[in-house]
Order: sequence, then C-alpha cells, then structure tokens
Amino acid sequence: MADEFIAGRNSVMEALKSDRSVNKLLVSKGERHGSIKEVIGLARSKGLVVQEVEPSKLDSLSNGVRHQGVVAFVSPVEYTALEEILVRTEAAGEDPLLVLLDELEDPHNVGAILRTADAAGVHGVLIPKRRSCPLSATVARTSAGAVEYVPVARIGNVTQTLELLKKKGFWIVGADMTGEKNYFEADLTGPLVIVVGSEGQGIGRSTKEHCDFLVRIPMRGRISSLNASVACSLLVYETVRQRYGKRK
Repeated sequence: MADEFIAGRNSVMEALKSDRSVNKLLVSKGERHGSIKEVIGLARSKGLVVQEVEPSKLDSLSNGVRHQGVVAFVSPVEYTALEEILVRTEAAGEDPLLVLLDELEDPHNVGAILRTADAAGVHGVLIPKRRSCPLSATVARTSAGAVEYVPVARIGNVTQTLELLKKKGFWIVGADMTGEKNYFEADLTGPLVIVVGSEGQGIGRSTKEHCDFLVRIPMRGRISSLNASVACSLLVYETVRQRYGKRK
C-alpha cells in the first residue's frame, strides 16, 4: 500500500479545506508567491509538516501530474472521528478501551500497536496531529492489515482531548517508569485510555500531568526501557485479562 498524493495548488487547497487526512506537504524551494502562500499558511495552521524540496523531487513524485510547486501526501486510509468511535463503543455495550500515542514517531511501532489493538479488541487509537507519526504506507504494512479494521482518530490538543474523555467517564493511565504501581497491580477495568509515549522521551510532560495515574513496567535486566509497541501490548492485554476475569 503506497501513500497517495495530491498535486497542484487548487487540488491541495481544496483537500486542506475539506479536512482530508493530509500527512505532509512538499513545496518547491523558494515558492512563496500567489496562492502557494495561502496553501502553506493553511497547512501550518492545521499543524501539518511543510517541507521545502527541490523542484526535481516534486517532478519525480508527481509522475507527470502538473504539481505547480506543491504536493500533499495523504493517508492510505481515512481517519475516524473520535465522536464516531465513542458512539460505536456505546452501541456495542462494552467498556471503551482507547490507546493514545503521545509523541510516538516511529511508523513501525505505530503499525505494531495497531496490530495488537486489533487482536485485543481495542475500540480506537488516538494519534495527535503534532509530533506524532501519522498513518502511512509503512504503518499500514507493519500493521499486517489491522489499519483497515482499527478506528484511528487524529486529534488536536492532547490535553483538551483527555479532559473531554475524563468528563465522559474515562480514566487515563500513562505508561511511565515513574509510575507509582506496576501495571499488573493497577485497576484497569472500566472506561480507559492507555497513553503510550516514545521510547526516547516517553510521554510529554503536559500529557503526563493530565493522566489520572501512571504505571510502570518492572525492568529487572540491564536495559532501561522496552520497545513502545511491546510496552503497549503488555498494558492492553493486562486490561483484557482484568476485564475477562471480571466477567467470569
């Protein structure tokens, strides 16, 4: 599955206005005149990555399509609105389980997490627009097809989203080495959002402050952290274990 692209100023502008799931914008170096300035401004106002490249790069990417100095890469699958995920979960009559990926930029980790999310019955995965890996061809390949089945919402302000979910009855648990409990000692039943950060930086400071509690994964060896997708899998399946045991 390859990333799709949209080329040309008018086409890209309309895609941005319609809230199409745009991952990244490429513009020719030095292009700042006329409508291209509006395209760049709108993209940046939406928190999108805008990268300057040589015109020859756009020529090779657009495969003969007249690009007018701008090419937008769009997601291989469409995102789902957070509200729609919540409605679907409510209709299923289950305690909702969501995973939020905070500042996780490795597409292989994102793909692996989607694969776990599908296997474990996670109701939705939330990906921030800023400083996080969007859905891409690499994510899709690594997910082994799970990207087609797990609803993924692209959210704006992370802390505002978490506060909204708290008002809807969710508990927010963050995976962090400073956690007060081991992950298997915490109560992970009920409506829950599991927050996973990047391997290097972990969960962002502001996001961490909006978690209801933090849990740690005990590390008895010499390596100080686990791969983000492995850490997420441990928390997700501990949640499944607790919920299954509760129903028993």
